[in-house]
Formats: sequence, C-alpha cells, structure tokens
Amino acid sequence: MTIEITHTRREGTLIEGTSRGDGSAEILRLREYGRTQRQPFRWSRNLDCWYLPHSRDHATYTPSLELLAQRLREKGVEVTLTVDNADRRSFTEAEQEREEKAEGRADRFGGYAASSTQSSETAWKKSHDISERFAFGQPILIGHHSEGRARRDHARMDDAMRKSISESDRAAHWTGRAQAAANYQQFKKDPGRTLRRLDKLRADLRAVEKWQRGQSAKGFSRNPADPELEIEHQELTEEIAHWEKVIKDAEAEGFKVWSRADFTRGDFVLYRGTWYEVLRVNPKSVTIPHIHNGTGKRIVRATGNQHDDWTWTAPYNDVSGRKSADEMQQPPQAPATEAQEPAEQSPAVEEPVPVGKPTAATAPAEGTSWLDGMALVLIASKNSPRRRKRALWAMTRREAQAVCGDPRISGRSYMLTWTDRPGTEGTDWEWVRDNGSHAPVLNELGITPRREWTGAPQAPGGAA
Repeated sequence: MTIEITHTRREGTLIEGTSRGDGSAEILRLREYGRTQRQPFRWSRNLDCWYLPHSRDHATYTPSLELLAQRLREKGVEVTLTVDNADRRSFTEAEQEREEKAEGRADRFGGYAASSTQSSETAWKKSHDISERFAFGQPILIGHHSEGRARRDHARMDDAMRKSISESDRAAHWTGRAQAAANYQQFKKDPGRTLRRLDKLRADLRAVEKWQRGQSAKGFSRNPADPELEIEHQELTEEIAHWEKVIKDAEAEGFKVWSRADFTRGDFVLYRGTWYEVLRVNPKSVTIPHIHNGTGKRIVRATGNQHDDWTWTAPYNDVSGRKSADEMQQPPQAPATEAQEPAEQSPAVEEPVPVGKPTAATAPAEGTSWLDGMALVLIASKNSPRRRKRALWAMTRREAQAVCGDPRISGRSYMLTWTDRPGTEGTDWEWVRDNGSHAPVLNELGITPRREWTGAPQAPGGAA
C-alpha cells in the first residue's frame, strides 16, 4: 500500500491511498499541518480522499508535509511526496468557481430553510390539532379511564410544539446562510470595498517587485532568486487586473471614482452621510473637520465647531459626493424622486438642524382600522452610527408588521423594524438607499412600498 501526498496550487494538498484501519486517520487529524501548522486534514466524500482546507491557490509549507510523510512511514506505510507550486489556475478562473459555489450554496441552503419551515408548520399543526381536545380547559381527570390518554396527548402536544420551535430556529439559520451566500458576489464587487482591496494589492505588488530587485520591503528581505516571487508577481498582477475591470464596469453603470483632481480647498465632501468642508487635499484623502463635529448636523464647516483644533482624513474610496462652496450656499431644493436623485447627492440643509417635536402618525379616519395608518420601516445595523434613524420605506402598519415579521427580511448584521412616530425628517431620521435586495419578499407579500412620509392613514381599499 502506497499513500500519495500531493500539493499543487490548482488542487491544493491531497492525501490519496489511505484505507480504513491503517492508522493514518489519527495522524491526519492532528492540528499540526498547513501554513499555520495548526490545521488538521479532513475527509471529503466528493473527492474520496483527505484534503487540507484552504490549501488551494497557495504555496504549501513543505516542512509540514515532510513531517506528515515521516509519521506515516513510521507506521510502516510507503509514502510518496510531490509538491508543484507552479501548477496553478488564474485568479479569474478561481473567482468564477467561488461565485458558482456561492450560488450553489444559496440554492442548497434555501432548500434546507424551506424544508425546516415546512416541518415547523407541520409540527405546529399537529400540536394544535391535539390541543383542540382541551379547547375549553378540560382538566385531566385523575383516576378516570381517560387519564392515561390525556397525559399522552399532553406529552405529544409538548413534543410537537418543541419540534415546531426548533425547526423554526433551524429555518431562520438556513435562511441567513442562504442570504449570505446569495450576497457573495454583491459583497465582493462593492466598488468602495474593491477600491480598498486594490490599494492593498498594489502595495503587495510593489513589495514583491522590491524583493525581486534585492531590496527590503515590509521590514524584511527575500532571496531575489526565489521562484515563489515570480509566481506571486503573476498572481497579484492577475488579481489587480480582475478588480480593475470590476471598477470599470461599475463606472460604466454610473459609479464615480473620486481622486485628488476632483477637490480643492473650500469644497464640501459627502462623507458617511454628512457634508464636511475640505481643509486640505491629499494624494489619497481629504482632510476635514473631525467627525465628532458632525453629531446632529448635516453640514460641518471649517470653523465654529466644538473641536476646531481636531481634524480627520476621509479616503477617496469612502467619499460619496462633492459640492463647491457656492453650491453649498444655495437654498435647499425640494427633494426629487428617487429615480431622479443621484445616490451621492443630498439636499443642502442649513446647520445646525433645529430639533422639532416628534411627529405622531395621524389617527385613522372614521371607519378605518388602526392597522391602515402609515408606518415607517427602519433598518438597524450592528455598527451603524446612532446619529439618525435610517428609513427604507413608508407603508401601512399592517404591511410593516408583515414585512418586519418575515424571517427572510433580516440579515446577520442588520434587522428591520417599524414605527409610526419617527420624529422629524432630517433631524431624527433620514432616507437611505434601497438596494433592491428585499424586492422578492415584498413582491411575494404583495406590498408596494413608498419613499415619501406623510403619516396619513390609508383606506383599506388603498393598501398595497
């Protein structure tokens, strides 16, 4: 029997030729392998062999595999070790495979969620059917011939309800996993995130080029003759070209890549929802008044702030818009419809914003239900600033309850909630962009949301 240990960048580290009971499993499960020397091997039913997780598209740590081969030989097994770090796939090919797998996971996890939801509903119905016997509060008659059956019914009813709750939690878990997998491509190709990724990749490429010239980079030096440097150079070049194409596609769709040429001192920059006056223009950022000055304001000027001696740098890849000083002096315009208003612009509001009394929702007209009054659906994220609430849609209270109660509408790091007393627009809350990710759920529920807040009730016939 011969065990083959092979590693290529294309396939990763694979162990073939093992059999049950040969003692190799105990050795392979040790957490002493990989580039971190803390990883165990795992068995794959699809590959029908052992593999090292996260070893694809990376160079291996050869001493780790040599240690594994030595341990297997001590068991009396013949072992061959083959390492070919030059055999690799292109970055575009690897990224395409990752996207396809993410789509497959989304479909698979969606099926798991649907199955768990069905099981939860079935278990709940079973519990409900049993409980019909006790609908009028019939107690267990001690000593009566029905006592045994009644106690068994109570136990079955309890078991069914517990199973319903457990399956409901399982459905919520798989729904979140499916949503995360479905958002993989959108997350990876987000323009702002892609620009930050490109900055890091270009810095890594400059370091590799310095090492190839025999210079020091990142605090240490490497052998210029190391063949691994040429492979790393090719990989970084391909990855940079891939993400640069993503940015070009985003620009073709209307995304603006901001740079030093777009700003001069005295302009205003839209950074994280607030307009700041530009104090200095830098190669990769603009210097603005400190963001602590932006609490409760829509516009922060160079002077007249609580922390005038503090500054902040806003990188261009996190900038959302620009206005000149003259444009900022113009009176605020009536808000345009969402189809006409660019995502990077916001109407100018004089500072500081006066705090008004919260606006309560208007009471329903006579003959209408309280549920037909208007509500505002808000999005709450784990790390979002608490300066103002963020509103997505306006709809009836009935529709808001249906939307916010749907488990598919929330994610791992955010949730939706609703209120009929949001306060004053611009002070207590503001509209945020709707990226359309919840459109399938809204369509399934038959809801057409609005982007205008009036607080007025709707008649039952006018509900979406």
